[in-house]
Amino acid sequence: MSCLTQRSRPKAPQKLDIMPRSKEIQEQMRTKVIEIYQSGKGYKAISKALGLQRTTVRAIIHKWQQHGTVVNLPRSGRPTKITPRAQRQLIREVTKDPRTTSKELQASLASIKVSVHDSTIRKRLGKNGLHGRFPRRKPLLSKKNIRARLNFAKKHLNDCQDFWENTLWTDETKVELFGRQMSRYIWRRSNTAFQTKNIIPTVKYGGGSVMVWGCFAASGTGRLAVINGTMNSTVYQNILKENVRPSVRQLKLKRSWVLQQDNDPKHTSKSTSEWLKNNKMKTLEWPSQSPDLNPIEMLWHDLKKAVHARKPSNKAELQQFCKDEWAKIPPERCKRLVASYRKRLIAVIAAKGGPTSY
Repeated sequence: MSCLTQRSRPKAPQKLDIMPRSKEIQEQMRTKVIEIYQSGKGYKAISKALGLQRTTVRAIIHKWQQHGTVVNLPRSGRPTKITPRAQRQLIREVTKDPRTTSKELQASLASIKVSVHDSTIRKRLGKNGLHGRFPRRKPLLSKKNIRARLNFAKKHLNDCQDFWENTLWTDETKVELFGRQMSRYIWRRSNTAFQTKNIIPTVKYGGGSVMVWGCFAASGTGRLAVINGTMNSTVYQNILKENVRPSVRQLKLKRSWVLQQDNDPKHTSKSTSEWLKNNKMKTLEWPSQSPDLNPIEMLWHDLKKAVHARKPSNKAELQQFCKDEWAKIPPERCKRLVASYRKRLIAVIAAKGGPTSY
């Protein structure tokens, strides 16, 4: 009985249909399949040359024959629940009333038998360029205010830069002891909300605040006065008496300088008007409800930010920090604000007297 020896045949390499992860390389591989196919090779030869399964080669060639491309085509995915009619209704409602909530829109769609989650509504509005945002706070403008603002902007649009550089900008503001801390965010773990490091201490009635009057010109900041007690016409006139002319001399304004003030009743009262006339202080006519036309508002923002960064613990420190930080505002900052004033006027004209981004 002869003994037959069986030679072990080498196993053919297994074809792994593993496509490279890079999209560019995948497309290159598919393109290679088409190139070899166009040269006259069959599925079997292409499969052997590239190490791909024949079914994969066939699918690539079939896709190329049907669509004329080997790139991934957009896929339809799950059909949307929001019909074109429902989408038009969403856009119409939020355009008419931007304060409409997603829950209210959800109820509105339910009335036309479209049931979707409120997050789906927000996503759909986002795809149409409508996003949820915090509304900006601006003074309420009457038709009279709008007309006055527009007239002011048109009247002074072509004033020479020297006029604005010799304007003394003035205003009052309130600086609170703990005011800015209320808008901060923190990083914390779950169930640690009431740990001391994760809370913002509050004090009844805000912990105190100070009211200050300040002025500036293109050459820098003038004096800053702390207002004690109730502000009335007499107090305001004393502030002007003690601070305006020293500031004018300090800032080296020309003899043709002009005083800017808003239309607060204390500023426009009969006694104040007479005091200004007797003291030969020329004032700039001013449209009501127009803080965006006064560049000092930007300096108030700088002041409050710098003061609260020093974390005052009482009103005495708050007053002192206000004076210190006001004096530190660089003259270059003031010069830039006045140099760009014409842009504010252009913005008011573009808004037809309405609110601007300033």
